[in-house]
Amino acid sequence: MADEPQKSAPLDGQIAVVTGAAQGLGRAIAERLANDGAAVVLADLQLEKTGVEAEHLRQQGLDATAAGLDVSNNAAVEDFFERLAVERKRVDILVNSAGVGQKVKAVVELSQEEWDRVLRVTLTGTFLCCRSAGAIMERQESGSIVNLASINGENPAALVAAYNAAKAGVISLTRTLAVELAAYGVRVNAVSPGPVYTDFNKSNMLQRSLSLGISEEEMIERVRAAVPLGKWGEPTDIAAAVAFLCSPDASWITGEILRVSGGMEGVSAAPPKRS
Repeated sequence: MADEPQKSAPLDGQIAVVTGAAQGLGRAIAERLANDGAAVVLADLQLEKTGVEAEHLRQQGLDATAAGLDVSNNAAVEDFFERLAVERKRVDILVNSAGVGQKVKAVVELSQEEWDRVLRVTLTGTFLCCRSAGAIMERQESGSIVNLASINGENPAALVAAYNAAKAGVISLTRTLAVELAAYGVRVNAVSPGPVYTDFNKSNMLQRSLSLGISEEEMIERVRAAVPLGKWGEPTDIAAAVAFLCSPDASWITGEILRVSGGMEGVSAAPPKRS
């Protein structure tokens, strides 16, 4: 019996950019897209760390390169995508994973500096990358953008107003861009992760435990118990959802916000009075 022809990977020949790819969700997404056949550019402000991660992927036989990128810098973003369009001739996939967490603070104690910092990276950075990559995809009349939102963007949690607002903005931007780019065959979707135990959430859990006067371990358990499926998520869970939305299997999906949270819709608990 003749050997059956090998199936091609779903993203073979695709050029993908993943921002915030030095660690956490961005790192897992970059690896998944590369395993699915894409040539992945890992873009992050932490260039040295990103280079190490890209090299790790290359050692697995995957196509990965590292690039330094400050997503909150307009000129830097425009230059990055212009150079990429010249060098790679096209951009097929953009995943906006870059973002920052907020210091756990009540709105009445939240400084404008902290508000501006979170929105500048998490929302404005997503906008700048969408705008530059979207222009390229519009010209080539194809492409897929997936933005990382959050369940906080749909059901805000207390003490992180800037983060909630930034992620709500990402959701609105996603839906707006999906309508604007539809005529060009460009799809724009978002994934809203629930609790995933990355470095980002480790810091958040510590701050929240201090605000409630409980141990960090108890805080982590409270969150786990609130998830209907009974466990924290893994970065690979989010990466799988992103890979699906980038794939041909999602070719008739745009403007959607896919919640990947183990069934959790949000955290509505009101904090106690501050001392």
